[in-house]
Amino acid sequence: MKALVWEAPRVMAIRERPLPDLSADEVLIKVAYVGICGSELSGYLGHNALRVPPLIMGHEFSGVIEALGSEAIIEYTNLKVGQKVTVNPLYPSGESELQRRGLDQLCSTRQLLGAHRPGAYAEYIAVPAKTISVLPNSLSLRTGALVEPTACGVRIAELSGDVAARECLVIGAGPIGLLAMQNLFLKGASRVFIADIDLERLAMGGELGGVMLDPRSVDVVETVNKATNGTGVVVAVDAVGTAVTRRQCVSAAVTTGTVILSGLHEESSEMPAADIIRREIVVRGAFAYSPQNFVEAIHLLDEGKIKLDPWIVEAPLAEGGQWFDRLIDAPGDVSKVLLSP
Repeated sequence: MKALVWEAPRVMAIRERPLPDLSADEVLIKVAYVGICGSELSGYLGHNALRVPPLIMGHEFSGVIEALGSEAIIEYTNLKVGQKVTVNPLYPSGESELQRRGLDQLCSTRQLLGAHRPGAYAEYIAVPAKTISVLPNSLSLRTGALVEPTACGVRIAELSGDVAARECLVIGAGPIGLLAMQNLFLKGASRVFIADIDLERLAMGGELGGVMLDPRSVDVVETVNKATNGTGVVVAVDAVGTAVTRRQCVSAAVTTGTVILSGLHEESSEMPAADIIRREIVVRGAFAYSPQNFVEAIHLLDEGKIKLDPWIVEAPLAEGGQWFDRLIDAPGDVSKVLLSP
């Protein structure tokens, strides 16, 4: 099969690779669409210790079942050759209390397709049968490839708590920021401010209903405070992950408000601890999604409540390296790149 292999920082190439070996509890999927994730961009640059070259990345994908292992046939009778599916690429390989609480993504035994094992930047991928979700007939394979990032947005909104009739802020109009904003609206937020230094991406946030803030021309915190009569927003989401954006979220939050950190651009940064303490700001991380968030994402996409169109770009897998460079250097009005083997 053909596969897009990451071989060194900023180096990707189409290579011939053998078809994946199929274990008894696994399913072979013919990949239809696979997205490019922000975490893979940092991996591509060599900034992510989780990913080591040479590697076939790719964990946001959809496809069609090609074959089932001997155990998978018996245990997962709902799975059939020819079905449209997507896959939860983040799964535990052991057992833990966190799993029993429905927080598989936080389990210390978690594995990630496209990092711990070959991913979906290829014509075929083998995955554990337990990770598969059958797509509704009404949901296209193209949209099915958006389930994984949509689930991240679902998780952020879930952790945000009650935002009904309240105002929120999202910093970062990349895919996760746009999806988080839409999920906050679905939970009843009356207004969501969205900030980004890329004006084309910021415009996407505006078209999806956000109040646009260009940090290069306005002071984000000052503008938000003025627009909220000096109180601030009930929830501030940092979908970038820098010292500046993290501080902005704390400063823009109402006293006793919540700051959600989902961006991982910087591994660590200073935080305004005294302000957090004196105003009892709740700061919490949002990592990936729970299995239930993943299921909810499928329903939201199937119902047409979430979208990244008309800014989705489809491209051949062979052009993947070019699109990685574009998304790093100047993403512009592209909400998601979907590669097709």
